[in-house]
Amino acid sequence: MKNSYLADITRGIFKENPTFRLVLGMCPTLAVTVLIKNGLGMGLAVLAVLTCSNVVISSVRRFIPDQVRIPCYIVIIATFVTIVEMVLQAFVPALYAALGVFVPLIVVNCIILGRAEAFAGKNPVLRSLCDGIGSGLGFTLGLLVLSLMREVLGNGTILAETKFAVQLFGTNFEPMRLFAQPAGAFIVLGLLLALTNIIFKRLQID
Repeated sequence: MKNSYLADITRGIFKENPTFRLVLGMCPTLAVTVLIKNGLGMGLAVLAVLTCSNVVISSVRRFIPDQVRIPCYIVIIATFVTIVEMVLQAFVPALYAALGVFVPLIVVNCIILGRAEAFAGKNPVLRSLCDGIGSGLGFTLGLLVLSLMREVLGNGTILAETKFAVQLFGTNFEPMRLFAQPAGAFIVLGLLLALTNIIFKRLQID
């Protein structure tokens, strides 16, 4: 049983990573990953909503009529998105402003609704909890890797706009501003997807 729970977590991080394997949630992935702090903030917000909504949906799945299944899932997800939005606005307003409209749009994020429909609506609470944690961590990892590459190439920094900011290449470094633009997000994502596919083929992982 413990192995089953562990498999539910690791599946979302590696084999079914939302960003690099399933290619889901591309709007926030491409839009907010200019800086590491933005990618991390969005990843943690999705992780919180995904985990909580999975648990609640799994808990009440037997009481939801099949005909109104999707609307009920959306209401549950929207409740947790509202809570996360209020927490961000109260405690980290700068991050909330940077993420902008993509915080309320978590409601319709296909990762969250997809896990609700494919897993939480059909499995027990503990397994749904593990699935939510795994998929949320996988999405957060994807955002972190993408934002790290874009920030280093596009700004020459790590953790810019935080008290831990590091200037990597000195004052004479000319950053490649392309990678701080939308086009740069597509380029970096494409390279990372190709690298992921090569690694999985070499390891013979389906």
